[in-house]
Amino acid sequence: MCGINGVFAYQGLANPVDRRELLATRDHMTARGPDGAGFWISDDQRVGLGHRRLAIIDLSENGAQPMRTIDGRLAVTFNGEIYNYRDLRSELEAKGYVFRSRSDTEALLHLYADRGPDMVHALQGMFAFAIWDEAKRELLLARDPYGVKPVYYADDHKTFRFASQVKALIAGGAVARDPDPAGQVGFLLWGSVPEPFTTYRAIRMLPAGCCLVVNQTGVGAPARYHSIGQVYCDAQARMRGPGVRQYAIGEELAQKTRDALLDAVRRHLVADVPVGAFLSAGIDSGALVGLMRDAGQAEIKTVTIAFDAFRGSAEDEAPLATEVARTYGAAHATRVVAEQELRTDLPKILAAMDQPSIDGVNTWFASKAARELDLKVVVSGLGGDELFGGYPSFRDIPRWVARLSAPARLAKLGAIVRRLLVASGLDHRLPSPKAAGLLELGGSFAGAYMLRRGLFMPWELDRLIDGDMLREGLATLQTLERVQEAMTPCPATPFATVATLESSLYMRNQLLRDTDWASMAHGLEVRVPLVDATLLERIVALGEPPQSIAPKSLLAQAPRRPLPDAVVRRSKTGFVAPTHAWMAADSKGQSRSASGGDRSRKGIDSRIWAQRVLADAIA
Repeated sequence: MCGINGVFAYQGLANPVDRRELLATRDHMTARGPDGAGFWISDDQRVGLGHRRLAIIDLSENGAQPMRTIDGRLAVTFNGEIYNYRDLRSELEAKGYVFRSRSDTEALLHLYADRGPDMVHALQGMFAFAIWDEAKRELLLARDPYGVKPVYYADDHKTFRFASQVKALIAGGAVARDPDPAGQVGFLLWGSVPEPFTTYRAIRMLPAGCCLVVNQTGVGAPARYHSIGQVYCDAQARMRGPGVRQYAIGEELAQKTRDALLDAVRRHLVADVPVGAFLSAGIDSGALVGLMRDAGQAEIKTVTIAFDAFRGSAEDEAPLATEVARTYGAAHATRVVAEQELRTDLPKILAAMDQPSIDGVNTWFASKAARELDLKVVVSGLGGDELFGGYPSFRDIPRWVARLSAPARLAKLGAIVRRLLVASGLDHRLPSPKAAGLLELGGSFAGAYMLRRGLFMPWELDRLIDGDMLREGLATLQTLERVQEAMTPCPATPFATVATLESSLYMRNQLLRDTDWASMAHGLEVRVPLVDATLLERIVALGEPPQSIAPKSLLAQAPRRPLPDAVVRRSKTGFVAPTHAWMAADSKGQSRSASGGDRSRKGIDSRIWAQRVLADAIA
């Protein structure tokens, strides 16, 4: 896990690579890679690559980056982990490729030499990398299928720049800082900036599951090589074939699920340093710790965050997490966070937050605690809800669509009702101002998803953002069309449709991105075995879980030694911090327009916190 950056002056009149810019961008990411740093600039000064290293696999200098082939044709800078690199190495060595290190980075170089850009189809892991091909005078940028690892780029039509962080590109000094209305409006709508936008016009994120090629003719469009929706569609098409049983059942389903999960966990334990785990009181992280034990890991360090504000409440993770750790013989630590520590750390949190987000503070403190235990790698249960249907959205969205699809077909009726409610102020009397749009949006999966996951609704934003910026931002975002695009091709069932939306939007734009910035700020690598393209294919091939079983029960049953009953029965609370309430306490005099009239305490706090974060981001 590392920080990567680079510059390619592809247009003939472009200035050569500025070494100071390259190093300034690289070293802004020192926290991502505290174990070492390197850079390479081509002889003609047209290409430069930078790297900050967090040494996890092959800790020797042989694993340092940027890494080049012996003949000098290829150079790579890489952030992430390739879990099947040993298998790839064996295949490549059988073809005559010679390795000088034990690193997964070198496998990327030889795999590219063997297969070109098609190499991405062979990779199992989380990654963002750039490979320079001197013979082709071409740069390949690639990102993993789910988007676990980020990479951003800027193109001024002469020079192409990329880095693991938005703020690192800005720190280089050569990228324009003009604000992007789409990024700011998108953040207020969703609580995170939707891919591919950022808060700067000049900077874009390479979408997950995409490659991008830059050569002397210019910057190509991102080319998608993986689609979560397509995985569901392909599996459903196979199940509809003649003589094909619809899905595995009973003990067969449980065993095949366990086998797939155990294989994924084994892959994610590949490292030359100890691998610990974040442990909450939930099924996801507890099951993974049990599977780590089943996979043969003898020593497991686990860490739980407890907040003073939650002590003795249902949101207190500590007691049950301790019980889970005891069940699997883990060396467990509980780290208590008080309000004062949050206030002390807040400036650092906002500085590390590469793009504005309403979440991630919990991961900041969990990562801080893990590093205090001298861990460099931890496993996280992120992704279990998306894979096994653990969110309320799996129930709510299909129900709304079924009930409201007919009224939604009445031309403009929903929009008229919503405008009347807003104009009369009656929307403030609803449990949430989003409810005013139920008739307008609830009859389609895209609209219902926006209601379920949105922070503010488009009609509320004129209170918060300049009119011209709002109009431009909404026009560029095309929000509902973008949600529709995320579920294209659209799976055939409600479960698969919601799973695709949650994985492609909420998890990708918020959970994974927050995990990246919050953990890397502490030089910690977080691995997510439940966010794995190979695992997705295997689980989807088994068919959808029967409605007769509880969500995530297959995950709970996967460890050889069962999870404690109290964990399985526990109501879902999520891995949260009381940040919103702490910050909202400082804003008691804030107007109703700031909270949008949301009558739920959590809704008010999230909205106030969002405005605090955005104000800091654009300051």
